[in-house]
Amino acid sequence: MPHHNAERELVIRPRISADIASAASALMTVHSTDGYPVEGVAQPEEWLSPVGLLSAWVAVIDDRVVGHVAVTQPSTEEAVALWIERSGVSSDSVGVLARLFVLPEARKNSVGESLVRATTEYAGNHGLRLVLDVMKKDRSAIRLYERLGWQRIGNIAHHFAEGHQIEALAYVSPEGPR
Repeated sequence: MPHHNAERELVIRPRISADIASAASALMTVHSTDGYPVEGVAQPEEWLSPVGLLSAWVAVIDDRVVGHVAVTQPSTEEAVALWIERSGVSSDSVGVLARLFVLPEARKNSVGESLVRATTEYAGNHGLRLVLDVMKKDRSAIRLYERLGWQRIGNIAHHFAEGHQIEALAYVSPEGPR
């Protein structure tokens, strides 16, 4: 009689310090596959905890970290400046979705969608609208955000390393329920 694996359960939960090493390892795999991120891979554990970190979540399947996302306070992101200029809100009401990645083998399990939903729920509970920038080359990420109702607010450059930049798009999260 053939043996059937039970559906592997996806758990999205707040990141704890014990998750950082395995999240960093997953990040290195994603970088070698997708070229994302374009920076930060020399010190992946530090990259996962940027200045201004508000909260972070991991996606776990079978006790293994397969994805990650964070929300940070705004700093110098062009997407933040664009949204503040367009909406007239203060930076206190803006958060930045950052550090989103999912291992290639976990991408058919709605992991990215579940992680993004965790950030928008957090933002709604804290009176924030989220913004992000996504590199134009990362088409699957762009499709994900657009499917979830994020609005494109402009074309920008994602700056990294000394004087390097890559074309990116800025997005704002859907408006929460009133």
